Amino acid sequence: MAYLVFDKIGITAIAAAVPKRVIDNKNYTHFMTNNEVELLVKMTGIAERRFADEKTCSSDLCIAAAENLFTECSVDKNEIDVLIFVSQTPDYRTPPTAMMIQNRLGLSEDIAAFDINLGCSGFVYGLSVAYCYASQANIRKVLLLNGETKSKAYSSKDKATSLLFGDGATATIIEKTDKVNKTYFTLHSDGSGYDLIIIPGGGYRTPSSIDTLKEKQYEDGSIRTDEQGAMNGPAVFNFAITKVPADIKDIIQKANIEWDDIDYFIPHQANRFITDHIAKKFKLPPSKVLYSIHKFGNTSSVSIPLTIVSELGDLLENHKYKVLLSGFGVGLSWGTVIADLNYCKVASIKEY
Repeated sequence: MAYLVFDKIGITAIAAAVPKRVIDNKNYTHFMTNNEVELLVKMTGIAERRFADEKTCSSDLCIAAAENLFTECSVDKNEIDVLIFVSQTPDYRTPPTAMMIQNRLGLSEDIAAFDINLGCSGFVYGLSVAYCYASQANIRKVLLLNGETKSKAYSSKDKATSLLFGDGATATIIEKTDKVNKTYFTLHSDGSGYDLIIIPGGGYRTPSSIDTLKEKQYEDGSIRTDEQGAMNGPAVFNFAITKVPADIKDIIQKANIEWDDIDYFIPHQANRFITDHIAKKFKLPPSKVLYSIHKFGNTSSVSIPLTIVSELGDLLENHKYKVLLSGFGVGLSWGTVIADLNYCKVASIKEY
C-alpha cells in the first residue's frame, strides 16, 4: 500500500479562480425534459456550474488563482522551488502546461515544473507529491496548481454527464511549518476499471479520425463523439461507495484517531448522491461534511481545494482544523488525506 506520513509539512496558503459565466442547471433543458433535469439536479445536488469561454484554458484559470495567491496571501513567488500542474484538460498534448505557466508567472528557471495527468483523485495525489518535495532540505515552497475546463470535454447531449461538470482552478502552497502536526496519505489504483470514465478517441490508442469526431447515439438517447467523455455512472457509484469508505476507515486506524478528532470531511464533489452515501456510512452530522457542489458542480481535481476556499475561507487564517480529504474517480484511482489546516491564508475566489 502507498501509505505516507509527513511531519511539520503543511498547506500554508490557498486560492481559487472560476469562470464568470454561471450555468443554471434548471435551465439546461435543450436536450432533456424539465422532469429529467429536475430529477438530476435533486439527485446530484448540482444547481449551478461555471463554464469557461472558448479561449480560456485550465492554465489561464490557474494563473489567475496563483496571481491572486501571491497578492492576497503575500506569497513570495521567488521562494517557489517546485511547480506541479494537475489536469486532464491541458493546453496542448505537448509541451507540458507547467512550463508555460512557469514562464507566464515569471517564476525562476531554477524550479522543477511538471504535469500530472489525473482527474478526481488529482488533488490528493498531487498533494502527496508536493509534500514529498517539500520535505527535502533545499525546497522552500511547492506550488500545486489544479485546473480543469471539463465543460470542453463532455457532450451537452450526454444524459449521464451533461449536468455534472464545471470549470475552475486552485493554487496551493505547501511548505515546512511548525504550525501543523503529522499528515497521513493513502493512495490506491485499479486499472481494471480504466474504461468506466474515459475519452476513448483522440489519443494514440485510437487516433483522431472522421469516425472519432462523428456524433453517435446511444441506448439511453445520449449523443456524443468518441472524443468526448463517457462515464458508466452505476459502476462508478458502486466503486465509490465500496472502496472509499474502506480506505477512510483504514487511514483513521493508521493515524490512530477518531472521527471526533476530525473537524471536517471534505470529499471530492462527485455528486451528492455518492458523497451523502459515504457520509451516512460513518454517521457524520451534516455540519461536519463540506459541500460546494451546488455552486460549482464536479470540477474534478479542483473540487476539494475549491471547497476549502469556498466553504472555510477567512476562517482558516485564525483557526486550527483537522480535515479528512477524499479523492476518487478516473483511473480508477482513489486516496485519502488526514491533515491539519492551521492558520492557513486563503485568498478570495477570483472570477476570471
